Amino acid sequence: MLSIFLAISSVFIDSGFVNALTRKQDRTHTDICTVFYFNITVSFVAYWILYFAAPYIAAFYNMPELQPVLRIIGLSLILNSFSAVQATLLTIQLDFKVQARITIIALIISAIVGIIMAYYGFSYWALVAQTLVSCSISTLLYWVHSKWRPTLTFSIKSFKEMFSFGSKLLLSSLIDSIYGNLYSMVIGKVFSAKILGNYSRAESYANFPSISLTGIMQRVTYPVLCRLQDDEHELTHTYRSFIKLSAFIIFPLMMLLSALAFPFIIIVIGKQWEFSATLLQILCFSLMWYPIQAINLSLLLVKGRSDLSLRLEIIKKIIGVTILFAAIPMGIIALCYSRIVMSILSLVVNTYYTGKLIHHGFLDQIIDLLPTIVISFSMWGLIMFLNTLNSNLLLQVAVGLPVGALFYLITSYIFNKKVLYSLLYMFRR
Repeated sequence: MLSIFLAISSVFIDSGFVNALTRKQDRTHTDICTVFYFNITVSFVAYWILYFAAPYIAAFYNMPELQPVLRIIGLSLILNSFSAVQATLLTIQLDFKVQARITIIALIISAIVGIIMAYYGFSYWALVAQTLVSCSISTLLYWVHSKWRPTLTFSIKSFKEMFSFGSKLLLSSLIDSIYGNLYSMVIGKVFSAKILGNYSRAESYANFPSISLTGIMQRVTYPVLCRLQDDEHELTHTYRSFIKLSAFIIFPLMMLLSALAFPFIIIVIGKQWEFSATLLQILCFSLMWYPIQAINLSLLLVKGRSDLSLRLEIIKKIIGVTILFAAIPMGIIALCYSRIVMSILSLVVNTYYTGKLIHHGFLDQIIDLLPTIVISFSMWGLIMFLNTLNSNLLLQVAVGLPVGALFYLITSYIFNKKVLYSLLYMFRR
């Protein structure tokens, strides 16, 4: 229920400056310090806005307990602002080993804290503590591993230069963040907390192979594409390779998750969440297209066209909000199906300017991805058929997972060999 307010605040803290800093090839220590102090300043402003807005947000949901929760968990915004620049510098250097180590350590320690608190009856405060512990440890470790240290330097000129690019990206991210969390807010208001819980659980599982892995890949693809921004031929070639590799990884994962949604949900979190599996099965078809949309938008930023990114977000969200409110009267299932429609429309819109900039639009990209799409959907159909042959949930996973993976690899070797070899070559390197 609070995610939309935290997400919006996080967007303001970044303000597109992180992408501006990554894209800038001649960045200086002054540029970095400017972004560092700006992020911290905005984080404090955002926190105090949330602090004073907390009673009104709690009243909106008719849940008084949300007020102290928001005021405490909001501190995560300040904690994250102190390490945003350090994380960005590691990304620019393509040093993901250190970032992975930091993430894993913070994840393990915060998870232990959250589980212990939940076991001893701290209820939702266990999740609050888990979030704050994770942010604190991550920030501490980024400072330990990063060699960069801020000095008392702030440049108005540098700020204006990066703001001209970042401000449009800020508005784009703000619109996308509000829309992305609008579903949870509407479901929580129109339906029940139980339905919202099932929807949020399904969305979180669908987000992992889609948005989370795409985010990881983008941290590699964006700085690499930025280095190639002046070489159009190499930029186009690398961009197409990234799209094909992203789809080759994400599409089959989403189809596996959709086909095995029911046994996965019931085995992992229990039969009481069975309705969540129904929603998960649908949402996977929506979120599978996210990596292609994201890489298309990244290309606009690489080209310095954050204005086009903003224009696309406005168009997409007008369409999306219309579809959302049209689907609400038909129930939560229809609302999930509406996300598939919106996802396809977003892909068409996102690829419009890509076609203009590097002459590789929607149809060209679909042709590039067609082997992966057909093989992934065929694998989904095979697993769904196998599920009908037995009702044992453990057996469905034990058979569906290896058979589906083997089918995908064999058919990819026959019909999509070039992308498979590119992926194996990338892993070897």
